[in-house]
Amino acid sequence: MVISKPGMLYIVATPIGNLDDITVRAREILAEVDLIAAEDTRHSARLLKKLGIRTPLMSLHEHNEKVQANVINAKLGTGQNIALISDAGTPLISDPGYQLVDLIYESGFTVVPIPGPSSVITALCASGISTDSFNFVGFLPSKPAQRKQALMKLKHITNTLIIFESPHRIVDSVNDMISILGQERQASFCRELTKQHETIIRGRLAELKVTIESNPNHSRGEIVLVISGADNEREAVQNADYQELVAGMLEYMPTKSVATLLAKHTGLSRRFFYDMALKSKS
Repeated sequence: MVISKPGMLYIVATPIGNLDDITVRAREILAEVDLIAAEDTRHSARLLKKLGIRTPLMSLHEHNEKVQANVINAKLGTGQNIALISDAGTPLISDPGYQLVDLIYESGFTVVPIPGPSSVITALCASGISTDSFNFVGFLPSKPAQRKQALMKLKHITNTLIIFESPHRIVDSVNDMISILGQERQASFCRELTKQHETIIRGRLAELKVTIESNPNHSRGEIVLVISGADNEREAVQNADYQELVAGMLEYMPTKSVATLLAKHTGLSRRFFYDMALKSKS
């Protein structure tokens, strides 16, 4: 059999919750392609069944992407059209797939994006926080020390920050954000977007901490945090005020006591004030 032209790879966005958010084009593509590559075939099979689509599935996840990318590449060469989907939302956003797309381009095949739902954009547009420029961070590291290091790198970024977080880590993460980014940062807590129990809460990080800790339901489901960027001018003035305060307190208290007391009353880290005190003494 002679193949007149190679197949195409479609990157198809699927609903993040509400099934009515599937686009007409996405539904048509998923029904017409020869094969669908999915992160979790069992999860995607339930979605396709609800949509009335019977296209065969194959798995493509972070542990098998390199191997499956070559399989898909070969199938495109035989003229098959294939769609890539994730468990929810737009593929490749904190999900596997970039190795596949890179290979497809290198092979000279066509990649076609089918846009649609994305929890990143959904959370941002509903946050009430600046949308002019933003940094999508994805998931922070799960280990506390690494998470704090990651937040330190984000501290002075003036763009709006968009962060995914797991329910069982949300409280610890918000505490770290308060410690490093500051309790006054404006933020939006978005949970279970487009689903039955959708929750969107706005406030400063310190206020969100209280709200999240007071309601166990806020530590469940899919969570997106949108946080305002750094105001470096304001921060510089604030730091100068802190330096003056630390210098005054050091005349009456030891370094460790100054750091502990100020950390307790400001929500900033003890290390921040300890380093400032050492600098002041030197």
